[in-house]
Parts: sequence; structure tokens; C-alpha cells
Amino acid sequence: MTQAVNTVLLGRNRVNPVARFFKLLWKQRTLVGLCVLPMALLFVFSYGPMYGVLIAFKKYDAGLGVWDSRWVGFNNLVEFFTNVNCLKIILQTLKVGIFSLIFTYPMPIILALSLNEVASKGFKRTVQSISYIPHFISIVVICTMLNEFGSLSGLFNSIRKLFGAAPVNMNNGTKYFMFYYIGSAIWQGAGWGSIIYLSALSNVDTSLYDVANIDGANRFQKIRHVALPAILPTTTMVLILNSGNILSQDYTKILLLQNNTNRTDLDVISTYVYTMGIADGRFDYGTAVNLLVSVVSLILVLTTNTIVRAIDPEQSIW
Repeated sequence: MTQAVNTVLLGRNRVNPVARFFKLLWKQRTLVGLCVLPMALLFVFSYGPMYGVLIAFKKYDAGLGVWDSRWVGFNNLVEFFTNVNCLKIILQTLKVGIFSLIFTYPMPIILALSLNEVASKGFKRTVQSISYIPHFISIVVICTMLNEFGSLSGLFNSIRKLFGAAPVNMNNGTKYFMFYYIGSAIWQGAGWGSIIYLSALSNVDTSLYDVANIDGANRFQKIRHVALPAILPTTTMVLILNSGNILSQDYTKILLLQNNTNRTDLDVISTYVYTMGIADGRFDYGTAVNLLVSVVSLILVLTTNTIVRAIDPEQSIW
């Protein structure tokens, strides 16, 4: 009898989970109010348009709209994989993406570690400011500069002449494309990318450097045993996220570097999607190919995070 009464009393005193949730919202109403606008923008501009992904599985007709267009299943993807240039486009995409990751990923880290060792604050701030500037230059301007520098009378050929080399039109063909693409990416992004690493280095306990000095550590040993471990979580997170960009190149830069001598050889998935989806008006086909890239990019991120977690569980994102 007593047990039954206690059960009834506990049931009456138990708070409904829904009521508890709304009570917590009301208690944190100030923070909730601050989140309303960002969440609204997220749903309107990010989640709302996602229904358009449906056209990847349809024969899209602008007159009928997304919902009323005819379903075709995976026909758009089958068409892409049966395209005679499919393998060539995929290999070129992987080549550009992997080389970009290999060469552009470590440069901000190296720059941040180098600036962290500079004693003069004035010199350090000057170098930082100069390295940030290229980030704000338009891609159109950068590609115009590259095309001008690579011409027969451009800067690059002027430098070649100083070493006795014959001038060549570096804009023709694909021989110098990777030099253009990766070099400009490093120049434009190294300074800006180093900001996050410099922030992490600024939080390093200075007593660790004092202990290293007492132990007789040289500059490189302090970088290896003090600075690098301090930014390891940041570098790992950036690597995991950047692994998802292997198939997503800067198609604007590639399009602006293309000409009649290299157009077919410089086609990557992103430029192919632009050509087929936007220029030729095949929105359903372009959406299907781009959706495939998004799925593969997600798999790459998950795989990289799994590998990192297997090596060191504390460094993985989740």
C-alpha cells in the first residue's frame, strides 16, 4: 500500500519532458533570442533550398517546376559515368585536388611557426599585413596577372632571360598550369590561413619555452616539442576539413586560366558542372554530378576523421 502511494506521488511530481524543455527555453530566453536570427538565416538560405537537390533525379523542366518534372532516377549519374571523358575529368580533378592539399596545407603552418619565432613585433606585424593582402585580391585580377606574367613579354619570361633561357608562352598548354594554380593559391591563402595557427600559438604557456631554454633546446627543438604540439589539434582539424575539398576546386580560377590550347585538358568536375549545368542549361545533370561530389567529399571527411581517431582519439573532431 505504501509503495503504491509513493508511486502515485512520484508520478504527480514528475515533470513532463516537454514542459521541462520549454521551461529551460524560457529560462535561457536571452540566448534563445540571440539564436533566432542566425537559425532563421540558416534554414532560409541553407536548408530551404535543399529541396532543389531533387532535380538530380529528374528530367528537369523549368516550366513544370521541381515537383512536377519527370522522375528519371539515377539516369543523370549513369550518363556521367558513361561519358567518354569521365575518367579523364576525374583523374584531372584528383591530380589538382591532391597536389593542392599537399602544397597549400603546410604553408600557413610554416608561416605561422616562422612568425612566432620573430622577436621584433614591428617586423612581425609588417610581414603579417603583407601576407594578408593577397587574400583580398579578386580571382579575376590574379588570373589576369598570371596570364600577363606568362606571356612572351611577361615577368616570368623576363626572369627566364636573366638565366639565359629562351622565352616561351607559358599560357599555352598545361605544362605550367599546376605552377600557376598552386603557386597563386599559396600566395593568396598562406597569410590568411596562418591567422588561426598564430592564435593557437599565442596561447602557449611561456614557461614551456623557459624550461626548454634551461634544458638547452635550440630553436628547432622548441618548435618541435613546444610549438607543434600546441597547434596539433588545430592542424588536425584543418586537415580533416580540407580533405573534403579534394574534389572541389576553385573552378573560377581554372576557367579564367583556360584557353583554346588547354581547355579540354584542364577540365575538372567543377568546371564540367559549370559548363553542362549553367552554360548548357542542363540543371538536372549538373546537379546530379555536383551531388555526387558532395557525397564523396563527405565520405573523405568521415574517412580522414576515422583514420585520425585510430591514430590519436583526442585529435579527431568526433
